[in-house]
Amino acid sequence: MDVAKKKAVIFGGTSGIGLAAAKRLVALGAEVIAVSRNPDKAGDVPAGITLKKCDVLDRDALQAMLRECAPFDILVSAATGGERAIGPFLEMDMDGFKASFDKLWGYANVVRFGAEHLSDDGTIVLVSGAPARKTRPGQVAIGSVGGAVEAMVRAITAEIAPKRINLVSPGIIDTPMVAAQGDARATFYSKATGGNIIPRAGTADEVAQGIIFLIQNDFVTGTTIDVDGGWLLS
Repeated sequence: MDVAKKKAVIFGGTSGIGLAAAKRLVALGAEVIAVSRNPDKAGDVPAGITLKKCDVLDRDALQAMLRECAPFDILVSAATGGERAIGPFLEMDMDGFKASFDKLWGYANVVRFGAEHLSDDGTIVLVSGAPARKTRPGQVAIGSVGGAVEAMVRAITAEIAPKRINLVSPGIIDTPMVAAQGDARATFYSKATGGNIIPRAGTADEVAQGIIFLIQNDFVTGTTIDVDGGWLLS
């Protein structure tokens, strides 16, 4: 796909990985609509990016916004959906475990209601996570949700053809999702990535590169690209 003059809708597009992908697409000549529950957090954005407010769990509002944006050629979701439960499963608050699946419901809504407005040669990219295939201690909820997202993508790939759908699976990425600052932030990322083959956190832009590859390569569908610093092999 030559993305120049194409229209992209990116959920979770006002910070972190989603915003990095939006900026890359604009630099390649695309028109981008960046969507989140709080678009003000995007700050100053390049010309070519339009900010919109929408909660992916509000199906009525989501459908109305997608109709307003239609038609479009590229659909990306990096929206987390809400909080993520962390800790041993046998000690876990089950309401927290259930709430972690808001990411899956959000992705399902975006694909279900967005695919009908996508051009026939259009493409969808979702963002999963390395724990989906190699779950470390305390990541049962995150791994379960990511695994469900990857299974959903594989299951619907043939159904939506010739439109394409793929996943990017990041490892530990330095994004605003981690609230700690200064030395506490550096210590967190050092501990979290010390066992990786590439012992550092990735950047949002490195994950965005993977998203752009999946958008541009017309011969890739139903697959997952790992951008994880060697997480799966560590």
